[in-house]
Amino acid sequence: MCGRYVSATTPEDIAAFFDVDMVAESLAEPEYNIAPTDRVPVIREREQARTLDLLRWGLVPFWAKESKVGVRMINARSETIQEKGSFKHAFAKRRCIIPADGFYEWTTIAAPEPQPDPETGKRPKKAKPTKQPWHISVADGSMMAFAGLYEVWRGGEGNPLQDNPLLSCTIITTTANDRIAPIHDRMPVLLQPRDWDLWLNPDYSAGDHLQEMLAPAPSELFAINPVSTEVNNARSAGAHLREPVTLDSV
Repeated sequence: MCGRYVSATTPEDIAAFFDVDMVAESLAEPEYNIAPTDRVPVIREREQARTLDLLRWGLVPFWAKESKVGVRMINARSETIQEKGSFKHAFAKRRCIIPADGFYEWTTIAAPEPQPDPETGKRPKKAKPTKQPWHISVADGSMMAFAGLYEVWRGGEGNPLQDNPLLSCTIITTTANDRIAPIHDRMPVLLQPRDWDLWLNPDYSAGDHLQEMLAPAPSELFAINPVSTEVNNARSAGAHLREPVTLDSV
């Protein structure tokens, strides 16, 4: 899965990189520890114009009765995206690109076995395992284009958001490549520049071709480094969070 990521590039540079036509006035500041339900930059195509807007991370299907279901839908599995009711309508017409500068995954480090007290012989309680975060980015420092979907939710019964709908998004994941697999068995789909136009085009509906775009990116593309366990707290912020550390210092 992808449960935390980095979006540090300025809106102006994102717009230039993805050839965006219109940029929302209230785009977020750089974020180095984006968590579910945060508002995130998203690239969409509407009325033949490419836009950069802020959407809430965690897709709320148009038919949902409550918006809180979005917390469970921060990711969509590429293998079932055309069949699953939560995502198939968005896959057909509401595809997007979610720009990112890196993402985090975690491994578990078991605590050492406690030694008995030499005087009493009692063994202390074993410490809890440590969740070690890793920052994964493109080795040359370029931006990632996460494949995403978005939805427009106008509220449940009574349509309370008819005039001000909730826009939300999800990141599509695929099986991890050989480099990332030791850390996690899933990874975000990174779209190739040659696929951006068709992926964003709401009138393009060749499902098999779109599905082909959702393959794991090559292992050699990535730089992977351990980072501070400060990342584990979703409230932690700052550029230092993605700086590499040595494992004995975290």
